[in-house]
Amino acid sequence: MTITARQRLLLVHAHPDDESIGTGATMAYYAARGTHVTLVTCTLGEEGEIHLPELAGLAAAEADQLGGYRITELAAACREMGVSDHRFLGGAGRYRDSGMMGLPTNDHPRAFWRADLDEAAGRLVEIMREVRPQVMITYDPQGFYGHPDHIQAHRVAMRAAELAGPEGCAPAKIYWTALPRSVLAAGMDAFADASDNPFAGVEAPEDLPFGTPDDQIAARIDATDAGAAKEAAMRAHATQIPDSSWLYVVASNFGAEFMGVEYYTLAAGRRGPGAGRYGWESDLFAGLPSQDVPAPAAAGAR
Repeated sequence: MTITARQRLLLVHAHPDDESIGTGATMAYYAARGTHVTLVTCTLGEEGEIHLPELAGLAAAEADQLGGYRITELAAACREMGVSDHRFLGGAGRYRDSGMMGLPTNDHPRAFWRADLDEAAGRLVEIMREVRPQVMITYDPQGFYGHPDHIQAHRVAMRAAELAGPEGCAPAKIYWTALPRSVLAAGMDAFADASDNPFAGVEAPEDLPFGTPDDQIAARIDATDAGAAKEAAMRAHATQIPDSSWLYVVASNFGAEFMGVEYYTLAAGRRGPGAGRYGWESDLFAGLPSQDVPAPAAAGAR
């Protein structure tokens, strides 16, 4: 692959569907404006729940074929977002979905949670050499909500950036996905009297396993025009996100703003110009001239 786009964005996610739920609007927004968007997914999501009864036999405890099926869901989701460069870390099936923290699946020989950090990071460095991304997105050290594969994806991405630094192919800016506490508070208020309240039992945003103080947010990407593409990408992951999902319930109440606005903290690199009370960036490439990063080479070139 020869990449000629001046802007290059790399995303590192744990399972198929994570990219659409957490960063789908951002991906669609940048793809539409000509940025080369590269998605790296670390597992096939073999341990995911199945919300389509007719496919229940694909589950890990049954035929154990869900991972293969989710490859097709991911491909469909990427088409909806306009993303053509999507890869599995080390190739499809190299690393297995570890399941939720503390389950026996964490100890599977191929579980991503058990992957050798430098070996997995080295595989990501190979992609960085080819793509030469200026910007990378992944999770925070807690994996946003504590899933072992999300935590491991964070570790692998950050270690890869460290290893790629001396070669000059590390991203200049690294963002972690985030959700401002003010947004969570607004959602809790809006659903306080709803029968299908997704925040039922939660008294304050601080009680949730995710949520970032507003003054720690670095970027707010307003991609409301890409909200429909994000929702279509989510619907492509039908085994994981049923039509009754609370995500669609929230979307029906907040519409394009919920689907089309995504937030990030800046983990590495210099913050660019922003606006508002906290100086939030509106562009992940803010303050980053394209000449800061060498032109990418064809695949295989070193």
